[in-house]
Amino acid sequence: MNFSLVQTDLASKARAGLIITDHGEIPTPIFMPVGTLGSVKGVHFRELESDIQAKIILGNTYHLFLRPGIEVIQKAGGLHKFNGWNRPILTDSGGYQVFSLSENRKLTEDGAIFRSHIDGSKHYFTPENVVDIQRIIGADIIMAFDECPPGSSDHAYAKKSMELTHRWLKRGVSRFKTTDPLYDYSQTFFPIVQGGGYKDLRIQSAEYIASFEMEGNAIGGLAVGEPTEVMYEMVDIVTDVLPKNKPRYLMGVGTPANILESISLGVDMFDCVMPTRNGRNGMVFTREGIMNMRNEKWKNDFSPLDVNGTSFVDSSYSKAYIRHLFVSNEMLASQVASIHNLSFYLWLVEEARKQIMNGTFNEWKNNIMPKLSRRL
Repeated sequence: MNFSLVQTDLASKARAGLIITDHGEIPTPIFMPVGTLGSVKGVHFRELESDIQAKIILGNTYHLFLRPGIEVIQKAGGLHKFNGWNRPILTDSGGYQVFSLSENRKLTEDGAIFRSHIDGSKHYFTPENVVDIQRIIGADIIMAFDECPPGSSDHAYAKKSMELTHRWLKRGVSRFKTTDPLYDYSQTFFPIVQGGGYKDLRIQSAEYIASFEMEGNAIGGLAVGEPTEVMYEMVDIVTDVLPKNKPRYLMGVGTPANILESISLGVDMFDCVMPTRNGRNGMVFTREGIMNMRNEKWKNDFSPLDVNGTSFVDSSYSKAYIRHLFVSNEMLASQVASIHNLSFYLWLVEEARKQIMNGTFNEWKNNIMPKLSRRL
C-alpha cells in the first residue's frame, strides 16, 4: 500500500490524500460501507460501484470466520473471488465483536476464548491466528487484534486494557512480518490506538503503535458510549501524535456530523453501520438534516429525498412514495434508504475532499454542520 498527502487545509487539520492498493485507488477522506459478512446488507455490488461509488468496503473477521468459515473462503481464493468485489477490502480483526460478547467470552494473556453467537460453539482468537485468518480472507488492509474497553471504563481498566492491546500488537506485528499473503496481491497491517477517554493513555498508545512504523494506523475504542466531546478530544490528541505521512482510520464512526468534525481533526478513513442500519429503520440523511420516513408529514410530499431537486437515488422516488414503502413494510424501502444513505455519506467525504483541495473546507464545514444533525 502507498499513501500520499495531496493537500492539507490551512484552517484545520483536514487532509486530502490518496491510498493506492493492488485492488485500486482510494481518495481520502473516505467512508467505507460496512459489509460484515462480505456483503453490504441489501445492496448489490453494481449499485455500490456505479450509484454509490464506493472505493472500499469492510468485512469482519469474527463473522466471516464463523460463517461461511475460512475453509470456504480459502477454497474460493479469498474474499474478493468469493463475493465478486474487485475493489479494496478492509477487515476488522473481530476484537470489538469478541469483547461485546461479555457473557460468552474469557480474556487471557494469550487471547480470547469465546462462544459463537450462532450455535454456542467454542473458539479461540489470538493476535497470531487473527493475522492468519485475515491472510486467508485476503483483505487489502487487515487490523490488529485488540481489546475494546467500554466507554465508561475507569482509568485503571482502560490502562490495563491498553497495555494488553500493546502486548498483543507486538505479537500480531511479528506474525504479520513473518508470513506472506496467500494470493497474488499485497496486504497491509494497521495497529489500533486504545486508551479510553484518557488523554495520557491515548498519547502513550499513539506513540507506542506509531513506533512500529506500519503503513497506516487506526483509532479504536471511541463511539462506544463516551460523550461526543470526549471522542473529539481524544481524536484531536491522537492525530497530533500519529505520523502525518500515513493514513489514520477512525473505527466505527459515525454520524455525518461526527465524520466532518473528525475530518477537520485529521482523520482520513471512516466506517459505520448507520447508513444501512438506520436506513432500514426509516432514517434518511440529507444535506438539510435527518428525516424519519414513517412520519405523517411526508405523506403528500412528492419532492425528491434531498434538496434542490436532486436525490441520491432515482429522483422519481418521492418522499411520499418512500414513506408509503416503509409504512407498507415493503422490502424495497430498506434498499432505497440504504442506497440513498450510503450515497450521501460518500458524497459527503468526496465534497469534503474537494473543499480541502479548494482551500474552502472550514467555511463549508461551518455552514453545513448545523444542518446535518437537525431533525426535519
